[in-house]
Amino acid sequence: MARYELDTEHTNVYFTIEHIGYARTLGIFTELEGAFSYDVETQELGEVAVTIDASSVNTFNDRRDGHVRNQDFLHVSDHPDITFVANGGTAESDVNGTVTGDLTILGVTQPVTLDVTLNKVAEYPFGHKREVLGLSMSTTIQRSDFGMTYGVDNGLVGDEVRINIETEAMKMD
Repeated sequence: MARYELDTEHTNVYFTIEHIGYARTLGIFTELEGAFSYDVETQELGEVAVTIDASSVNTFNDRRDGHVRNQDFLHVSDHPDITFVANGGTAESDVNGTVTGDLTILGVTQPVTLDVTLNKVAEYPFGHKREVLGLSMSTTIQRSDFGMTYGVDNGLVGDEVRINIETEAMKMD
């Protein structure tokens, strides 16, 4: 297997969550790092590790960002990182599969399955000329499973969080 690192300039981790039943609010994390091992021929995956700086959350509203960073939601002063760790995946076709691993938010770890699409594998046409994997991933979590219950009981903020990840990962070996 070869080692790949997420190209942080071409990686987006974003989420949507219901706001009082009217609409879904968008948020994005702007600071993260991650790597994994992968064999393009056999589709074997291993050693996935991603760390997100929880304080980098951006919902495009300064006041809301401050609230999301406080103890009602991400409590970044006590829990600065969100992590995902996995040791493998299951290929369902040449370009689709799943990766199941452990997601840790607020110090609580829960199993999560990501639906994964391999968009493209090719040498990057500019600069470094390394092999690059283009990946789209998604999952849905219940934030209450991680102890984040603010606004759930009264319906102000949804419990379900839809998470999407778009990334380009560079071959390092």
